[in-house]
Amino acid sequence: MLLRVFVIVATFLMLVTFSYSADTSVLKPPPGQSVAIVEFLDLQCPDCANANPLLKEAAKTYNIPIVRYDFPLPKHNWSYDAAVIAKYFDSKSKSLGAAWRDYCFENQPAISPENLRSNAEKFASQNKTALPFVVDPDGKFAGEVKADFAVGQRVGIEHTPTIYVVSNKAYGKPFVEVVDRSKLYSIIDEMRAQAGPATTPAKPTKTPKTSSLAKKQLH
Repeated sequence: MLLRVFVIVATFLMLVTFSYSADTSVLKPPPGQSVAIVEFLDLQCPDCANANPLLKEAAKTYNIPIVRYDFPLPKHNWSYDAAVIAKYFDSKSKSLGAAWRDYCFENQPAISPENLRSNAEKFASQNKTALPFVVDPDGKFAGEVKADFAVGQRVGIEHTPTIYVVSNKAYGKPFVEVVDRSKLYSIIDEMRAQAGPATTPAKPTKTPKTSSLAKKQLH
């Protein structure tokens, strides 16, 4: 009995500690945007596949970006490797990486650890790009996947997909988790109404060139 009470109390304290330690600082739009969708996804997750068309449609309708974090769950047997391949395609272009994720969702039931490579080769061929024999020789893309996963852990992600609508508003909560996807559009409407103007990304300042006359005067 005492052991059960101890376990319950310890679990409660862990949950309380977690609720105070969650880092939500990443839940914000990219520079130059006032509102965005943020998604933590697993390419082998059936519900992520179900949510994908809705998120793409909403992003297109409102002309807002989707910020994706790869969060491959340990229970899935090919999603981690697929995420590494996604990071490789991201390195070629973000649109190519997004298209690979769409491909995984659309072909999810037919993909397995054994045929993931052949699917990636097929996708690369369809998109007129090369897939190297060793996709990640130095572990760079695996590191990026692990970094995404670490972000999800800091935020407190417990399932996929976890979807947020985020804004740059200065007051109140700048993000809302989309639990009921039928309310996605209304949440975006609300966040857009409360958001501030989109900020323009700062351009790097150029060092003025010194004229030849000035150079002579300096010497």
